[in-house]
Amino acid sequence: MSKKTRGYLLLLLTAFIWGSAFVAQSSAADLIEPFTYNAARSILAFFFLIPVIKIMDSRKKKSHVDSVPSENTKMTLIGGIVCGAVLTAASFFRQWGITYTTAGKAGFITALYIILVPILSIFLGKKIPKIIWLCVVLAIIGFYLLCIKTGFAVEKGDYIVLVCSFLYAIHIMVIDYFNGKLVDGVKMSCIQFFTASILSAVFMLIFEHPSISAMKPAIISILYSGILSSGVGYTLQIVGQKDTDPTPATLIMSLESVFAALSGWLILHESMTIKELLGCVLVFIAVILAEIPKN
Repeated sequence: MSKKTRGYLLLLLTAFIWGSAFVAQSSAADLIEPFTYNAARSILAFFFLIPVIKIMDSRKKKSHVDSVPSENTKMTLIGGIVCGAVLTAASFFRQWGITYTTAGKAGFITALYIILVPILSIFLGKKIPKIIWLCVVLAIIGFYLLCIKTGFAVEKGDYIVLVCSFLYAIHIMVIDYFNGKLVDGVKMSCIQFFTASILSAVFMLIFEHPSISAMKPAIISILYSGILSSGVGYTLQIVGQKDTDPTPATLIMSLESVFAALSGWLILHESMTIKELLGCVLVFIAVILAEIPKN
């Protein structure tokens, strides 16, 4: 298996994990405040990754592989701090915005980062193949059919989630930048969540009123998003992006919304209309077409 194929499969798994966690994250928005929720899941992700790092370091020492380039410790640290700061802001705006809009609209607007990433890539001097732009258009149409049930009236929460979408695009570009600096992806992710937990906790103490009793009803959501969505998902994103280009990677990760809808259909027995199924098909076609220029 090539490194690129491995990277795409890791990002596909990332999208599946994020999609299955979306309903839990949305329900938590009604129970606890944004910074409190993000502080709890970030510190949980941090502690989850510590033993993972120790196991991986132990295996590296036993393998004695000299052909692998040495880790750039300084850039791993800087990358983790920068990623953590951007992720803190993005997670806050998403969690805040969900409280003022529907889950469907939030999912659609968040997915708009698939437009923002290629635009940002152009400003950084990268060329985007024409077929990628076609894929982006197909994906946007697909997400609209999938996520928007009725009319699309822009509300306060929609603007907030749009800021989140822009920040997620920045997060993807930041990861792409530091992946080119010989960083250790898992360690950078661990530092990312340590940074996010500290920043979220500070803002939580300043602006919110956290309490253990208020967090108890959301404990399942916190555990799931902390270990799987954050600890596993965001780490797979960093590792998967290492061997892929940002724009195709973004299209694959945008399948999060599709997996969220399919999970609700298969597990929660929620109904899906023909329009929603067509939306899923269009997004899948867009992701498949995105690989044509690279093959």
